[in-house]
Amino acid sequence: MTEEALDLTAALQPRIPSPLQPVEDERFTRHGVRLLLKRDDLIHPALPGNKWRKLALNLREAAGRPVLTFGGAYSNHLRATAAAGRLLGFPTVGVVRGDELADRPLNPSLARCAADGMRLHFVDRATYRRKAEPEVLAALRERFGGAAYVVPEGGSNSLAVRGCTDLGRELHGLADVVAVACGTGGTLAGLAAGLAPGQRALGFPVLRGGFLAREIRELQHETFGAAGDNWSLDERFHCGGYARSTPELDAFADDFESRHRLPVERLYVAKMLYGLLTLTEEGAFSEGTAIAAVVTGQPL
Repeated sequence: MTEEALDLTAALQPRIPSPLQPVEDERFTRHGVRLLLKRDDLIHPALPGNKWRKLALNLREAAGRPVLTFGGAYSNHLRATAAAGRLLGFPTVGVVRGDELADRPLNPSLARCAADGMRLHFVDRATYRRKAEPEVLAALRERFGGAAYVVPEGGSNSLAVRGCTDLGRELHGLADVVAVACGTGGTLAGLAAGLAPGQRALGFPVLRGGFLAREIRELQHETFGAAGDNWSLDERFHCGGYARSTPELDAFADDFESRHRLPVERLYVAKMLYGLLTLTEEGAFSEGTAIAAVVTGQPL
């Protein structure tokens, strides 16, 4: 399949631009803050949110070759890649962190990957940390076919960053602050680059470690030649790490769902919304601020 033949937009018919929906929530409005939801979760039922934006250019580059990529046991990126393979007819391989998972029943996320035809390969955590090293990649390519197109964990590379600039452009003139939950940083790197002067991006990492700012700067340097200064991170709302939660976060997400009749994805979106409410109550946003919160995924 050639790049020209792989017309993703025609094949998958994504909903672009995604809707921007105002939310009436007195917890924000009493501080003079207007909350909007950028419903990237409605872009495509199988490739929702930033997954479409990050994968589209990579899949064009792969041009029908097998795609090999990486993720944890609850990776939304693995699910989206597997779904794309099923819909577009190319093989997929998911390298999963944690060899102890190989002998356990698949969780719902990995079961969906397998149902969509993804070949799952479990590796120990030490090997997984070395996944970008040439010798590890060479061994994986040899095992699964030398022609495989490799997409990094979370889909975050320069093509993904360029794909996410459209998210920023779609919000020109519509918000002062654009908030997004962050895993590997590619969405924020591209989003910030696509914003208009005077707008800023705010990221909420869902992993512990304090490493993400450096990786976002590196992605922007690699993609655009320089890192921007219109974005920042608030590292307080990871709630213990990826796929971790707290009673406070669970109660907030349940309440938000009840108030707005909107299912809240818990790994990313709940943490971002909880962070935005906390910042609003702390007085971080001046009166009249319009915040667009990017809904990057759907509940499993």
